[in-house]
Amino acid sequence: MKNDLKSLFDPKSIAVVGASETEGKIGFIIAKNILKLGFKGEVFLVNPKYDKLFGEKCYASLNDIKPSPLTPLPEGEGNPVVDLAIIVIPSKFVNQTIGEAKGKVKNFTIISAGFSETGKEGKKRERELSTLAKKNKLNILGPNCLGFISPKLKLNASFAGGLPEEGNVAFVSQSGALAVAVMDVAKKEEIKFSKIISIGNKMQIGEAELMDYLENDEDTKVIAMYLEGISNGKKFIKIARRVSRKKPIVVLKSGKSEKSQKAISSHTGALAGSDEIMDAAFRKAGIIRANNLEEFFGFIKLASNFGSVTSPKTAIITNAGGPGVLATDSFHGKNLELVEFSEKTKNKFREFLPEESSVENPIDLLGDAREDRYQKVLEILDQEDIGNIICLMTAQDQTPTEKIAETLIDFSRKSSKNIIPVFVGGEKMEKTFKILNDNDMPNFSFPKEAVDALDHFYNWYMNKRNDREKEIPDENESKEDISRMIDSVKKNNRSALLFGEAAEIMKKYKIPVVDFSNIALNEKMHSRIDFPATLKVDSDKVLHKTDKQGLVLNIKNMDELEETIGKMRKNFPKENLIIQPMIKYESEIILGMKRDPIFGPVIVYGLGGIYTEVFKLVDFLILPLSKNEIKRSLEKSKIGFLFKETRGKKMANIDEMAGLIFNFSRLARDQKDIKEIDINPLLIDKKGKILAVDVKIIL
Repeated sequence: MKNDLKSLFDPKSIAVVGASETEGKIGFIIAKNILKLGFKGEVFLVNPKYDKLFGEKCYASLNDIKPSPLTPLPEGEGNPVVDLAIIVIPSKFVNQTIGEAKGKVKNFTIISAGFSETGKEGKKRERELSTLAKKNKLNILGPNCLGFISPKLKLNASFAGGLPEEGNVAFVSQSGALAVAVMDVAKKEEIKFSKIISIGNKMQIGEAELMDYLENDEDTKVIAMYLEGISNGKKFIKIARRVSRKKPIVVLKSGKSEKSQKAISSHTGALAGSDEIMDAAFRKAGIIRANNLEEFFGFIKLASNFGSVTSPKTAIITNAGGPGVLATDSFHGKNLELVEFSEKTKNKFREFLPEESSVENPIDLLGDAREDRYQKVLEILDQEDIGNIICLMTAQDQTPTEKIAETLIDFSRKSSKNIIPVFVGGEKMEKTFKILNDNDMPNFSFPKEAVDALDHFYNWYMNKRNDREKEIPDENESKEDISRMIDSVKKNNRSALLFGEAAEIMKKYKIPVVDFSNIALNEKMHSRIDFPATLKVDSDKVLHKTDKQGLVLNIKNMDELEETIGKMRKNFPKENLIIQPMIKYESEIILGMKRDPIFGPVIVYGLGGIYTEVFKLVDFLILPLSKNEIKRSLEKSKIGFLFKETRGKKMANIDEMAGLIFNFSRLARDQKDIKEIDINPLLIDKKGKILAVDVKIIL
């Protein structure tokens, strides 16, 4: 059962434990923030060193606080006297203080450091605190956090200075210092907040719990987060996927430059680095990922101030050719699109625009354009089948920037289109920027910033609309048989399955495998061989056969085969060998799975063969999966060309490939003892049939 966080972030009464009169101390800053910035609720200051602080009574402990007319609940277990206690005392006293007050207070924000971030003793202290919280059903934000701010309540329950403007953006940050920086930049960018929450060590309340809470927070339209890591990947995706259908979630995640997770022994392990998996998780969850702070602010600005981006069709109005060209370039590779105007629409523009103007898209009004030209073009575009109008302007000497801004504001109030101002300038346009900001139409400084933001929010809208499948993988009747096989392999101290064992598992999950003949140690061939053939070493100790000369292709006849077997027996005297027919193929694919410590099974698919790790033309999927979700991923993937018609022919059937990956995902779900699977290559033959040729399963 989840805890209700409303009384934590919307308290009627607050106690500051560790309040101080010494300027510069955190206890002083927090107490002053709460008392002086306009919070209307009751405030209790707690510190046994003082009788009074800031002219108010000071209590020796939380247990000394008695119910007042504003907090009339009777005392006792489960009947809190104070909604929220903010703890600013040395870490060694924190657990005892909370343990003694658990009947008086159910919500705590722990500012104090000295927990899991500090070493062995701190980790032990945090474990004890977590146990205390679970046992007594307490809500704890932190420890080691900045606190939180609620501008609507005039509440700054943190040691950051000031009070941001009230708005509709909830900002959740794993870094207190970045939260302070974002608040500062937000003033310039005119971003306004419903809440700012620092999660610190996120012992109990992390990104998933806060998304869950903010989903139904009426003051929040956009959820923005800075994350350094994710605690529970499956829970994060489950909650984010649900919440992102209602509200956009924008994440700035650090760690892009981190080295990929160390490859244990397969191609899949080498390909699936932590950031690629994080990207896949965000896509699955419907989250918009910002690559840097500039994008982060751009996305937030658009989502919090403009309507939904439900159409990709976009028009650009400009008074300068250069910025118009730059804006056009920004559409490259986007789902957002510049519309083509009909001749009828172009003739309407020609009726009043100068002859030198361009009536294509972008529409160039020329450098002497005044507000009347913008107004007339906007009126015509309002009748067109488009969703977004980007209004570009440079501050030329004769340009009445303030009047043009007022024209856009008036027009946007009457129109259903998204009117996006991109006024390029600095000091000359400060008054113009203020006019826009005061009317909840903040400016984008550069064309690419606006186009990127629009494109991301159009994609978010489309994903939200499509993400409705409830398809659950069927049970596999062979699941227990396969589990027994894996148990037997583990008992023999083998870390990988032989090809024959892996092929059996593939077939049980309806993944087609090429025919093969097995030649065990000291055995001769018993079956008929189709030439040309391939000879491979089949061993749990030799996983990359090409590197170890354990693979010979294009064996033409029996004499050549026997000679090759002799050579391979010398190189691998104690290993099993297999023979496979050579397959004439159109393309090589890799299909793999690795078990990520945060998100669980991650599937990788893409261009296969010996250069897989060089080109890295791969995409990632995170379980659970539906066939429709897999199909959409394939369509947009780096190997999407394989499923599109070229010269009247498709190389492979996308539905067949989606079904194969779906079955593969069921295997990954069912067999938790499998650490990695690597099918490389998965061949598409001349007839479009898909066959697994080499399969590695690592335990």
